[in-house]
Amino acid sequence: MSESQYSKAVIAAPFGTLLLEASDSHLLNIEVKIETSGLSKPTTPLLLEATRQLNAYFDDPLCPFSLPLYQQGTMYQNRVWRAMSAITLGSVKSYGQLADELHSGARAVAGVCRANRFPVIIPCHRVVAVNGIGGYCGTATGTLLKVKRWLLQHEGYEYP
Repeated sequence: MSESQYSKAVIAAPFGTLLLEASDSHLLNIEVKIETSGLSKPTTPLLLEATRQLNAYFDDPLCPFSLPLYQQGTMYQNRVWRAMSAITLGSVKSYGQLADELHSGARAVAGVCRANRFPVIIPCHRVVAVNGIGGYCGTATGTLLKVKRWLLQHEGYEYP
């Protein structure tokens, strides 16, 4: 993808910031960051719309997303991402429950969660471990787990 077709913005979120990356036609990536500095305004129609939809979600978790995502993945990854997206607002499923539904393994599901390039929009935060909150954005410890807890609470799920 050429530079002229690539844009990015860093927007404020209730838990830090989100780095949004997009082409002219598709959202390419969202990266969750804890830092609250280094904001950069969206300058393209797609990034402006993504920012609007994310802010609407942060105000009201019932606001749906309808953004063009550049979703590249295997058939299996796409099945898992669709299954994650089907988990209802305010509820969670364990990696094992999702794996059973997909006739797969919990570690494989966790690996697909880790590969999710659209956290918040594809709600990998709704997938938890059987005996704990599980990981988020590729990490099993640290401050990103606070983001996962915030997202779950924002959607009405109180994780113990």
